[in-house]
Amino acid sequence: MSNPLNTPDDTNRTKSQEWILLPYAFSSDSTGLAGGISVIKEGLFQPQTTLIATIFTGLPKDIIINGQPDEAAFSGGFIALADYKVPYTDRLFFSFMGLKSYFPKTHYYIDGSNNSNKDDAYISSGDTNFFAATLKYTLPIGEGKENPDNLYTLENGFCVGRDGCGNGIPFVTGRTFVGLKAFFQTDNTDNTDMWKDSIWWKNGTDVPTWNTNGLRLFLTHDNTDFEVNPTRGYHFQLQYSKDFGKGDSLQSWDFLEFKYNHYFDLDTFSFTQQNVLALSMWTGYSFSWDNDQEISPGFNAHRPPMWEGARLGGFNRMRGYDMNRFSDKAVFYAAAEYRAIIKYNPLKDSTWFPAKVEWFQVVPFVEVGRVHDEYDLDLLNDMKYDVGISLRALVSELPIRLEVAYGEEGTYMWLMAQQPFDF
Repeated sequence: MSNPLNTPDDTNRTKSQEWILLPYAFSSDSTGLAGGISVIKEGLFQPQTTLIATIFTGLPKDIIINGQPDEAAFSGGFIALADYKVPYTDRLFFSFMGLKSYFPKTHYYIDGSNNSNKDDAYISSGDTNFFAATLKYTLPIGEGKENPDNLYTLENGFCVGRDGCGNGIPFVTGRTFVGLKAFFQTDNTDNTDMWKDSIWWKNGTDVPTWNTNGLRLFLTHDNTDFEVNPTRGYHFQLQYSKDFGKGDSLQSWDFLEFKYNHYFDLDTFSFTQQNVLALSMWTGYSFSWDNDQEISPGFNAHRPPMWEGARLGGFNRMRGYDMNRFSDKAVFYAAAEYRAIIKYNPLKDSTWFPAKVEWFQVVPFVEVGRVHDEYDLDLLNDMKYDVGISLRALVSELPIRLEVAYGEEGTYMWLMAQQPFDF
């Protein structure tokens, strides 16, 4: 009997059973010269489950703490487990990720408005730690009816048996998920001057760290042929995030966002195996953000932290700008990537490289975006832009990317896992 959904059986799993150790090195203004080692395990406990863990450290950098010279080094670790099926269920999956890190030099753009000056950043060393846990339910419709585990067959890094998938009718074809995510993050700066005019400083109470915790509720629909590296179809997500101001949270806030990606399969050249035009749009708004009230100069009341909400800049959106360079009440972002998998692969049959590399992908891209204090047509005026080039590789069935992007404020380089539109 034919299987139109290409549901895998026990002898046709996409996930490898090997532990992959992958060393790496990089340098940035925030970390200095640094390096680490990652471990990747596909099919841990269950065929669809992935484990990624890494530890990292850096060489000491000269820093300033409350006006005094000092020395500190980048260090920390990260761990993530994705899509572990909850026992005694068929469609409920659990994921978590956590980071514990110390950065010798972090830029905090307290005024991250569209016309702000990048030289106004508050620079400090300190800790950045976060944890998130997700429960995701695959609805019994479309492809989710017969293949809730989301398993595919791969050959040489390409998904096979999926010719009829992608671009179907929403919620009739494709895969649909609903989920709930609990999150916590704290940024603790060594320099306390940023709070010197705050209500806590004036009252003589302890200077706070920027803690946030809360819940996200999301609906995701994936109607592509292969979620790891789509060639056709579309993907969208609606998500609402809420910090209730409980516990040690600095203040309450909320944020509603919508993301839409579309992929077009293009003709190949003599030197390419696959050409795809990938488009992405993302927009959002914080209903709670109060422009008329401040908890400290530059800190509006009930605003999301600078790493949450309507923010641009960094390794996913507006890659030609510093991390979280822009933040405000509303945001609009759009991007286009031309993803070309080339035939040349010097690591295809390598015996010395520590992981299996199935293909290399060359990706020129362009991005535009803007943050604003209102959700109106001004979001489409005076937009920031950047252009860049990315070299990506499928390493142990996980896309790894090295990117260089140029914007109005300089050139930035990023080393990251997964395609940028996945976030």
